[in-house]
Amino acid sequence: MIMSATTLTDRAVLRLSGEDVRGFVQGLVTSDVAGALPVWAGLLTPQGKCLFDFIVWPDGEDLLLDCEAAAADDLVKRLIMYRLRRPIRIERDPSLAVHWSNVGTEGTPDPRLAVLGNRWLASADEPASGWLEHRLSLGVCEGRAEQGDLLWLECNAADLNGVSFTKGCFVGQENTARMNWRQKINRRLFVVVDGGGERSRVEYPDLDVSIVHARVDAIPDNAIVPDWLKGALAQPSTA
Repeated sequence: MIMSATTLTDRAVLRLSGEDVRGFVQGLVTSDVAGALPVWAGLLTPQGKCLFDFIVWPDGEDLLLDCEAAAADDLVKRLIMYRLRRPIRIERDPSLAVHWSNVGTEGTPDPRLAVLGNRWLASADEPASGWLEHRLSLGVCEGRAEQGDLLWLECNAADLNGVSFTKGCFVGQENTARMNWRQKINRRLFVVVDGGGERSRVEYPDLDVSIVHARVDAIPDNAIVPDWLKGALAQPSTA
């Protein structure tokens, strides 16, 4: 039985169906969708900056994208632009909603971090509470307001299982792969408490936290630095 009060109302589901959907998406996004799903992935600019992030789910031969609701229509337009004349249908699926729970066994662990909780796709029920606070407490950023127009690796994507360096080409691969090879990520996204000042990209006053894009050699003292991020910051630069 699906638990009540689990729907993430700020998320939408896109359905991609038609001929070789996985091959189409595989050539665009940062993660490997040819293997086990779900995966967290980004769709980048050719320069490697984040346009959209989403979780890719399987549904038979179709793929479902668990994406930011406010960005869903723009994501559809971008995917259609890349589709060209392929016989692939790309549209919202209003019959499905994204669900989340931090308790119980329903669903699948979030592919970014298991401690984020479980997610699943089903018809909508009562709105969930606590997701935003839980995500930010773990230092995880998502969505256009927090990540938009930043280099994908500066969004901590490699550390949150959001990029494959073995899958082959994707949009923005060249700069992303170069940064990874050189281990030169000079700036990163951080969640900070008690205000981020002029450097804040997004502020959540009700939670008293902000999203800051900061140099790794000048991390704010009030930044949340969870274990998964500490490991990444400890890697030496080879630049």
